[in-house]
Amino acid sequence: MDSASLVAHASLHPQQNLHTLFVYGSLMADEVLRILLKRTPQSSDALLNGYQRLSIKRRVYPAIIPVDSKKVSGKILSGIKDFEMDILDAFEAVEYKRITVEDGLEKLLAYAYVWGNEKDPNLYGDWDFEEWKRDYLEAYIKRVNKFMKEFEQQTTP
Repeated sequence: MDSASLVAHASLHPQQNLHTLFVYGSLMADEVLRILLKRTPQSSDALLNGYQRLSIKRRVYPAIIPVDSKKVSGKILSGIKDFEMDILDAFEAVEYKRITVEDGLEKLLAYAYVWGNEKDPNLYGDWDFEEWKRDYLEAYIKRVNKFMKEFEQQTTP
């Protein structure tokens, strides 16, 4: 894909205010997205080269950090609106930083939430989405509902 095409598909579409987001953890669950965004965005499988997904001690969700020889499988969410990015930014909180990355499958630019401290001693081992869904999704949904209730109270005039 040439650079003009890449820009056309980039994470920022100024005319439309639509964004593309690479997700690799709890945001891959449609149930979580429906609570946060009140919809399930269009998605496709994606691969992020040069990053590693890790578990975080005492947390049920993962982090990614740059590691040259690693790859992270996930999804690309398309058509994310500005106000939805605001919700996701608040949900991901201060421990993550939103950066622009390039998907390894479709060569699209997208935002991703990367763990802010690459040297964090609480990062360890692999994180498995299917295991997370089986063991934690039900309780996590309650947490996401609580977050949204608080978020909506804070942002409603």
